[in-house]
Amino acid sequence: MEADDTALIEKIDNLKKSRNAIILVHNYQLGEVQDIADFSGDSLELSQKAAATDADVIVFCGVHFMAETASILCPDKAVLLPDLHSGCPMADMITAERLREMKQEHPAAKVVCYVNSSAEVKAESDVCCTSANATRIVQKLADEEEIIFVPDQYLGSYAAEQAGRELILWPGYCPTHVRINTEDINRLKKEYPQAKVIVHPECRIEVRALADAILSTGGMIKYASETDAGEIIVGTEIGILHRLRKENPDKRFIPASEQAICPGMKHITLDTVLWSLENMAHEIKVPEDIRLKAKDAVDRMLEG
Repeated sequence: MEADDTALIEKIDNLKKSRNAIILVHNYQLGEVQDIADFSGDSLELSQKAAATDADVIVFCGVHFMAETASILCPDKAVLLPDLHSGCPMADMITAERLREMKQEHPAAKVVCYVNSSAEVKAESDVCCTSANATRIVQKLADEEEIIFVPDQYLGSYAAEQAGRELILWPGYCPTHVRINTEDINRLKKEYPQAKVIVHPECRIEVRALADAILSTGGMIKYASETDAGEIIVGTEIGILHRLRKENPDKRFIPASEQAICPGMKHITLDTVLWSLENMAHEIKVPEDIRLKAKDAVDRMLEG
């Protein structure tokens, strides 16, 4: 650790105490940010932590929709996003207006909304899901004639496969995960023949077909600690490698693609976290009418 980092972290710690703040960090964030987390995890884990915290201030080191979700669950708390450029391209692939149009085409359908979406889209949905519980959420809707799944077509297709039913899929996708291709996986499997392959369900169908396990980032963390495999090819955003290597120093983790980088996840740094706490910015607040509708969908997810 650099001396400058030590000073920054000390300032952050002091401000956390004075503001009664907690720092939540997604698994794709920079390593330096992961290392100062009070809690790190995937979207579901962070949503649950946000809902349960007694802190007055939540510093959310993730992307915009995640901070919105925390605000939806914790309207009485200040939810800070250290950099407003921390966005999600997939979340931008759907709007509430376009979802309403699809609902008009399928008036009897229930809408399952991946949390990688705006508060406005959540408010138009029946239930949210994450990559960790998408299949279970779809299975709970077994009696429904039609289910619309937004916005990720690949997570949707995975949930459909696992639940054994057809879904109406929105044509969105994660640009980071579609950079992972079969050529890279096959090349790495030849180079590391003993390695296990784990991939995120946001990956393309043909990539998922090559995996030993298809897991959320939280699932990958658990898998890595429990498997006997000494080498693991990891098919998701490369930020997770920091935590995997830190928690499993005796194992080797190989990125499925060096191109699997989410720019939005890399904007937040120690400097921006400090600035955020100093200035109580940028506070993310969801309008109350939207918040209440979106909260119903998020609550149903957390119940499931």
